[in-house]
Amino acid sequence: MTPIRIMVVDDHSVVRESIRHVLGDATAFTFVGEAASATEAIASVAAAAPDVIILDISMPGGSGLPAVAELLERSPGTRVLMLSVHDDAEYVIESVRAGAHGYLRKDSSPAEMRAAIAAVHAGSGYYSPKLAGVLADALRGRAAAPEPEPAPAPRAAELLTARELEILAHIADGATNREIGTRLGISTRTVEAHRDSLMRKLGVRTVAGLTRLAIEQGIRPPER
Repeated sequence: MTPIRIMVVDDHSVVRESIRHVLGDATAFTFVGEAASATEAIASVAAAAPDVIILDISMPGGSGLPAVAELLERSPGTRVLMLSVHDDAEYVIESVRAGAHGYLRKDSSPAEMRAAIAAVHAGSGYYSPKLAGVLADALRGRAAAPEPEPAPAPRAAELLTARELEILAHIADGATNREIGTRLGISTRTVEAHRDSLMRKLGVRTVAGLTRLAIEQGIRPPER
């Protein structure tokens, strides 16, 4: 059997190394490239010609979602499996709209990752049972009631404190509450309190919504 050609795109080298370790069976998988950003992946995907790209959804410089279309344009035979710490319905739906073929949480088991790669390579979509249920419920809800025209997003800079803007920027960077606390030298509980305040002030109910609003308004954390 010809090994499935894999490219891994994640800004954390330890994550890329872990995936290589998990998929270490050279008879089933072979690694043809890796990148620390969507920009790097776009530049190298044509030469690498992977069968499957494992693409982190949140990286410095923005979400991996906008890169999906260009990656597929440059390497038409490639399939894309999104990798994320988030399981919000909005992230899953936006991945489908972007053209991704599957969505996997970063805490999935090695067996599930292998199964997901094999499924998308074979031409199927793959969403873990929990995420498949989230996606189905969201799509049923949207079909039952057409969404009203969205109101303009409030300007975060006009509503938020300097600390809240800082935390919003790190949320948009894909950081977890614990990671944000470590970066800023504050407790996870304090980060959670600020996140709740952000949602209340901005009228957003999910982390995915906060991320999208921050990206749309150009809110980014400082370079690390």
